[in-house]
Amino acid sequence: MRKWLPLSAVCLGTFMLLVDVTIVNVALPDMAADLHTSLGALQWVVDGYALALAALLLGIGSLADRIGHRRCYIGGLALFAVASLASGLAPTTSALITARIVQGVGAAAMFATTFALLNSSYTGRDRATAYGMWGAVSGASSAAGPLLGGPLTQGLSWRWIFFVNLPVSAVAIATCLFVLRDAHTRDTRRLDMGGVALFTVAIGSLTFAMIRTNEHGWSDPACWSMLLTGAVFLLAFVIAESRIAEPVLDLALLRNSTFSGVLIAAVLLNFAAYVSFAYTSIWMQSVLRLSPVTAGLVSLPMSVAAFVVSASLGRAMHRWRPGRVISGGILLIGVGDLLAAALVDAWPSWPALLPGFLVVGLGVGFAAPPLSATGMAAAPPQRGGMAAGAINTARQVGFAFGIALLGSVFTAGTQHALVRKHLTSATALAHDVAAGQSAQVLHSATPGSRDIIDQAIRAAAAHGIDMLLFVAGLIGVAAALISFLMIRQRPSVEDTPELPAPTTSSEERHSANN
Repeated sequence: MRKWLPLSAVCLGTFMLLVDVTIVNVALPDMAADLHTSLGALQWVVDGYALALAALLLGIGSLADRIGHRRCYIGGLALFAVASLASGLAPTTSALITARIVQGVGAAAMFATTFALLNSSYTGRDRATAYGMWGAVSGASSAAGPLLGGPLTQGLSWRWIFFVNLPVSAVAIATCLFVLRDAHTRDTRRLDMGGVALFTVAIGSLTFAMIRTNEHGWSDPACWSMLLTGAVFLLAFVIAESRIAEPVLDLALLRNSTFSGVLIAAVLLNFAAYVSFAYTSIWMQSVLRLSPVTAGLVSLPMSVAAFVVSASLGRAMHRWRPGRVISGGILLIGVGDLLAAALVDAWPSWPALLPGFLVVGLGVGFAAPPLSATGMAAAPPQRGGMAAGAINTARQVGFAFGIALLGSVFTAGTQHALVRKHLTSATALAHDVAAGQSAQVLHSATPGSRDIIDQAIRAAAAHGIDMLLFVAGLIGVAAALISFLMIRQRPSVEDTPELPAPTTSSEERHSANN
C-alpha cells in the first residue's frame, strides 16, 4: 500500500483545489446577505478563483519545470492554505475576491504539477491505475463541492468552507514532504513571461466583459471595449507564441487534431457539466427557500456516479478508443442537462434536477479520466508538462466562461418570464433574483402583493434555470460531436509521457517538434 502514498498525496491536493471551484456555489446566498453584494460580485467570487487557475497554469507549469515539481506543488499547497484563511476572514467582497484570486494561484501551482508527479511515481499499469483513480477524484470533486459546502454553511458559516482547507492542507503538506519526488532533470530554458502576461490579460478581459454584460447588457460600450481588448491580446498571444523560440504553449501541438479535440472537449465539458450548480444553488435556496444542506445534497447523484464510473473505468481506459469514450461521456452530460431542463419545465421544483444530474455524473465519469491521458499521449514526451498545463487550463477556462455566459442566460430567462407577466421593473427584479435577493424583494413588497410576486418569481426563476440547462445541454451535444470527429488517437499505458529532461539545443527542439 505504501506505493500508493504519492497518489494519495496528489489526489488530496487535487480534491481540495477542485472542490473549491464549486464549494462556494451553495454558500452564495449567505455571502450575498452577509456582504451585501451584487450578482457581478458573486460571479467574481467564483470566477476570480477559476480565472487565476486557468490563466496561470501554463506559466506555472513552465516555472515548475525549472524549480522542481515537488517544490512547486508543496509551495502551492502552502499558498492555498494562507489564501483560504484570508478568504474565511474577509470583511468585504473586495477582500474575498482578492483572496480567492490568490487561492487560485496556489491551486494553479498544484494542478500544473499533478501529471508530472504521477509520472515520476508510477510506470506501466500502475500508472494507468493512478490516472484512473486521479480521474475518479477529479471527476467527483467539482460535483462534491456543493455537497460539502451545504453542511458547513448551514451548520457553521459560509466562512468555514474556506477554514476547512487549513487542516487538510497541513496533512497534505506533511504527506508530500515524505512521499513525493522529482524524477527528471530541471528545465533551464527561459520562462516565457510575455506569453503568460498576454494570455492572462486576454482571458481576464473576456471574462470581465461577459460578467459585465450580464449586469449592464450588450448595449454597454465598456462590454464591447473589454471584448475587443481580450480579442486583441489573444491574437497577440498567438502571434508571440508562433515567433518565440521557447513558448509557454507550442502552437505546433494544435496541428494534432487529437490534441486540439481534447482541448475543445476540456473547455466544453466543464461548461456543460459544472456551471449550472452555481445558479441552481441560488434558485433552490433563494427562491425555493431550501437549506444549504438540502441544496448541496442535490449534487449527490452526480458526485457518486462520477466517482464510481471513473474508478471502474481507470484500468480499462487504455483498451478503448478515446474518441468514442470521451464523446460518449460528453454526450451523456448534454443529455443529462437536457433531461433536467425538460423536467424543470414540467415540474419547477428541485427534485426535477436529480435524474438529469445523475446522467451528467455518469458522463463525467466516462469523459474525465481518458481526456487528460489522451491529450498527454498526443503530445511529444518533451512537451508533456506543457500539454498537461494546456488541458487543465482549457477546463478552467470553460468553467470561468460558463459562469459568465450561463449567468446571462439565467438572468435573461428570468427577465423574459417576468416581462410576460407584465411586472414593473422586470429587469431589476430579474437581476435581484439571479443575485439571490428574492427574500429581500419579498420583504420590501407590500403585504397584499407578496403572494403574487412570490409566485411570479418562482415561475420566472424556474424558466431561467430551464433555459440555462437547455443551453448547457446543447453545448454538451455539440462538444460530443466535435470530440468524436477530432479525437482519433488510441492511447496505451506506454504512451503516457515520462516527462524526460528537456532538450537543450535548437536542433534537438526542432527535431522533437517535427
